[in-house]
Amino acid sequence: METRPPLDALQQTALDQVLAAHAGQAGALLPILHALQDRLGFVPPAALPSIARALNLSRAEVHGVVSFYHHFRTAPPRGRVLQICRAEACRAMGAEALWAHAQTAVEAQGCDTLEPAYCLGLCAQSPAGMLGERLHARLTPARLDALLAQEQP
Repeated sequence: METRPPLDALQQTALDQVLAAHAGQAGALLPILHALQDRLGFVPPAALPSIARALNLSRAEVHGVVSFYHHFRTAPPRGRVLQICRAEACRAMGAEALWAHAQTAVEAQGCDTLEPAYCLGLCAQSPAGMLGERLHARLTPARLDALLAQEQP
């Protein structure tokens, strides 16, 4: 049987508050998962049984949703989160080369998290990315390097 670390006090409080805010709401699974990740930066695997109980779902159903969507993390991100759009419009404008460059840059730094995004809504200004909460359009490897250097925590 898989063992997962229990929720710490902060995580439990966040989970309790999120579940209370969505109590009785139809179709609350995705809003709960988004709210929990917004508060904690990830969805702790130990929270899944409580979410399942609150929504009268199986743990497998909740786990299936968390693992299906690329957006949800099950571990805290390392440093800042850099998302590069991998949708068609951005790919047509060089996002694959930008993704490869970002992988190298983040690996060299060793302090940030790189994630794919599947449309950031800047299709006409692609390729796009998001560093933390800030969107960036018409990214090039050079612009990305400047952003990563400029926005150090």
